[in-house]
Amino acid sequence: IIDFVSDLRNKYGNLFRVWIGNRLALFCTNVKYNETVLSSQKLIRKSELYKFLIPWLGDGLLLSTGQKWFNKRKILTPAFHFKILDQFIEVFHKQSNIMAERMRPEANGSLVNIYPYVTLAALDIICETAMGTSINAQTDADSAYVKAITELSLVLTGRFVKVWQRVDFLFNLSADKRRQDRIIKVLHEFTTKIIQSRRRELMEQQGGAKVEDEDPADIGTKRRMAFLDVLLQATIDGRPLTDKEIQEEVDTFMFEGHDTTTIAISFTLLLLARHPDVQEKVYQEVVDIVGNDPHTPLSHRNLQDMKHLEMVIKESLRLYPPVPIIARRFTENVELGGKTVPEGSNFNIGIMHMHRDPTLFPDPERFDPERFAPDRTMEQSS
Repeated sequence: IIDFVSDLRNKYGNLFRVWIGNRLALFCTNVKYNETVLSSQKLIRKSELYKFLIPWLGDGLLLSTGQKWFNKRKILTPAFHFKILDQFIEVFHKQSNIMAERMRPEANGSLVNIYPYVTLAALDIICETAMGTSINAQTDADSAYVKAITELSLVLTGRFVKVWQRVDFLFNLSADKRRQDRIIKVLHEFTTKIIQSRRRELMEQQGGAKVEDEDPADIGTKRRMAFLDVLLQATIDGRPLTDKEIQEEVDTFMFEGHDTTTIAISFTLLLLARHPDVQEKVYQEVVDIVGNDPHTPLSHRNLQDMKHLEMVIKESLRLYPPVPIIARRFTENVELGGKTVPEGSNFNIGIMHMHRDPTLFPDPERFDPERFAPDRTMEQSS
């Protein structure tokens, strides 16, 4: 699909249309046009293809729209306050150490697939930080959740690329539909168990204190407030969230929280492996800041000081964004560069293609962390 879009962009420019049956799809890699769409408070409805995620993620933050999206966004924002995130660094450090120890036997010069190691570490981190629950996925390599995520990804990918499977009637008759239902049951049972466990802990520890009575800026200075804690104690228009609403958000953030970070970390490690000179610079920076002992506790300030590592991560995200294309379904006519994109259009934003635009990033296929050096980024912005 990426190559298909690249070929069409080279032929037709940075805004072109494709008809898929009777459905109009537009692909845009124009930065200004995409900025217009992404900064809009109205154009937040996801494209039709996102509907394939509904049986799994329901009407959570990723898929909801309108007032429901705004209400949920308002509730969830305090869970990502920097004061809270700072307190999770010890979890990042602990789980990273476990991952490093598990990978150590692989450091023998042979090829190794790092993805399974990273995804288990990311899953442990999202559960312990956002959900307030330890699941020890790294030490339980047969994690049913990870296997189910992998299997469901294959089913969903099939629906994306096989046009006939996009028709619900045909898909519902297929073996993949029965396979999908079985997998989603495993995923929902897993997250339900986490919710019930955390609910019990909160009832025992806090005696029903309400998160809405606190200033969001103070949350985290008093205690470590997990994302799930916020959901369990939040209200919309005076009523608590239903079990279904909580389930939808937990499923969404469990998936998004570990899947995208796994992709980003894996590609960053791959690029470091392919560029030993850059890897050495990153290694020396880490040693200069925290020393040679990998068990030395890290601080938020330590991470802020790792400027070269930050440049490497940004360049990795430029080349390999975890979500290379995102899409909206327009709920009204939209003017872009003197052209009218009609209501009902599926508008696809080519993030990966924008990142590889030679007018924005010279020699775009080359891995060059120095693009994001503070002095160069200042020059570009001026």
